[in-house]
Amino acid sequence: MPSATGNKRVRGVSVYRPFVFGSRAHPFTDKDKPSDTPADHTHRWTIFVQGVNGEDISYWLKKVQFKLHETYAHNVRSIEKPPFEISETGWGEFEIQIKLYFVPESNEKAQTLWHSLKLHPYGPDAEGMKERGDDVISQNYEEIIFNEPIEPFYEVLTGGPAGPQSAKSKGKNAKTSPPTRTAEIPINDTPDYPGRPGNPYSQDTEGKELDRMAEATRTVEQMIKEEKERLIEREKYLAQLRESEGVPANTKKR
Repeated sequence: MPSATGNKRVRGVSVYRPFVFGSRAHPFTDKDKPSDTPADHTHRWTIFVQGVNGEDISYWLKKVQFKLHETYAHNVRSIEKPPFEISETGWGEFEIQIKLYFVPESNEKAQTLWHSLKLHPYGPDAEGMKERGDDVISQNYEEIIFNEPIEPFYEVLTGGPAGPQSAKSKGKNAKTSPPTRTAEIPINDTPDYPGRPGNPYSQDTEGKELDRMAEATRTVEQMIKEEKERLIEREKYLAQLRESEGVPANTKKR
């Protein structure tokens, strides 16, 4: 049976939606540790999923489920509106499962991410960060790619945070537009933005990352080519050995 009109896919179109996920942790001092915090807890930490530069992502992201270490009470927690984050206290590092649920119009399955909670400073200035009591931030830039989304979801995606009216105003022409990347990623590295010490994500850094990936691809292709050449040489050598032993080249010695 043909699919319902509302479930038709926008053929040849891929829509990208960037976001940031990760954690930030603050080491307690004797002065700022709450009195009701367990004695062995050394940090307050927050796990989050948010838009780049604080952009609203709730028009395409319905719910985020965080699965914490089993030692936490109610360790599976769902957040259904921004900010998509939870805060806790603790003393140890562990992996957190993050499951993304999209808005009903998407008809898309949930996607799962993993994040390793970082409580202790790392990197070249780790000791300095520890002495200053700096927050430890570990975050990743990610993109969800919706390939050939169904029409209602495509209108949601292209409508953006403004809502349905904005999506409807695009009309039929929106369905024939090329692959789109509408979230605002700055051209260059920017200074600070709310809730973060700096924004390492930009079109400039994205371009550099693509260049590195292209270079890595060329390197791998060259390695494959050289390995094939070595294999041919080994096969020639084996053929010569067989001939010297009186074994036909097209047979294997038993």
